Amino acid sequence: MAHKMAHGNIHRTVLIRLVLAWLTLSLVLGAIAFYLEMEKTDRLMLDMAITEARSFTDHMNQEDIAHLEVLKQKAEDFLKSDFISVRVYDKTQSKILEVVKQEKDEAKLGIKQHIHSLPLGDVPHYHTYWAGRRPFMQLLLPLKVGGNLVGYFEGVHEVDVETAKNIEAGIIHTLVLVVVVVLATSVALYPIIIFLNKSLVQLSTELLKSNVELMEVLGSAIAKRDSDTHLHNHRVTFYAIRLAETLGVPKHDIQCLIAGAFLHDVGKIGISDEILRKPGPFTDEESTVMHTHVAIGVDIISKAAWLQGARDVVEYHHERFDGSGYMKGLKGYTIPLNARIFAIVDVFDALTSKRAYKEAFSFNDARVILRHRLGSLFDPDLLDAFDAIAPKLFSEINNVDDAIVEETLRRLVNKYFLSIEDVPQEVRSARLGEATS
Repeated sequence: MAHKMAHGNIHRTVLIRLVLAWLTLSLVLGAIAFYLEMEKTDRLMLDMAITEARSFTDHMNQEDIAHLEVLKQKAEDFLKSDFISVRVYDKTQSKILEVVKQEKDEAKLGIKQHIHSLPLGDVPHYHTYWAGRRPFMQLLLPLKVGGNLVGYFEGVHEVDVETAKNIEAGIIHTLVLVVVVVLATSVALYPIIIFLNKSLVQLSTELLKSNVELMEVLGSAIAKRDSDTHLHNHRVTFYAIRLAETLGVPKHDIQCLIAGAFLHDVGKIGISDEILRKPGPFTDEESTVMHTHVAIGVDIISKAAWLQGARDVVEYHHERFDGSGYMKGLKGYTIPLNARIFAIVDVFDALTSKRAYKEAFSFNDARVILRHRLGSLFDPDLLDAFDAIAPKLFSEINNVDDAIVEETLRRLVNKYFLSIEDVPQEVRSARLGEATS
């Protein structure tokens, strides 16, 4: 069930992002397409209006009444065709005539909102606006005869119904085409994105898996120097995870705890075998040297950013609840939670394990020793929590084959670092194949 939910989450996330991208691109490209279509419409309307307005030039260089009547008649003819208003000015910008179609109130309102002054030069000026789903162009055009300016024509050109419908249909067709093309592209990209996402997650998973294995190998190598076995690291990590789970510690903090548990004694790589493997108590000088493994460990993990989560355990796992520990002498709840958790399980496993300098204590004796240190070495609340689960944990991994201990811990670590819910089906299948081979 969890596998299906995780697989569905990936698809849902990609679909949501593709839909958002589709909507965004459709709006952006649609706006661009609409702008370009309007520009094309403007050019079409301008060409139509200029062609008709040029017919005034033949009569602009005459000043007699007859020619004025001709101009007025031509203007009236314009109103019967595609113009709703016509104004004609002479070259001094004085108005010669004005005719307006009476029934176009909506268009007149548009004219009033876009009034502009006569141009000083000889370049056409125009403004397009829409009224009642019909496009109108307010045109201001210099009129020339033989290259000489003879006046100005100002008019509002109305596109005929058929042309207006064609323009509207063209705009709608272009916008729909843009939306469909973007949608088709998104649909085509969906399987590609899913494939690339799976490949990326697989690579990331394998990289993380390698990092975890490297962390485990490094910690185990140090543990072997100290106790002839790497299982100490496996057991304390197992105990630490289970205690953290009992306490409800967040997943990220448990990841840091796991890293710290594997690498808690990594600094012992800088301690000589004469001291590290001495079968007896340390002298004061040897204890001072042994204590330096904490600082050495902190220095080692500081070189890798992905190991910084381990620092709380590496640096503070020898602190004591009463403040008598080292290196900082922290006390009580100033000691990081992961370090307080690890201090309990580290001592517990050290007591129940055989070392070069001692035999293993029994489970019950180890519990008694821990209880005697309650409040001095250990956080009382955490020790109570561990005491409640210790019998089950101890029986689960004590006196069993090394392979069982390793496999038990590997499954537990994978739960936090290589969570199956976050891995695509292909990766899960490959991993299952590895496990069964």
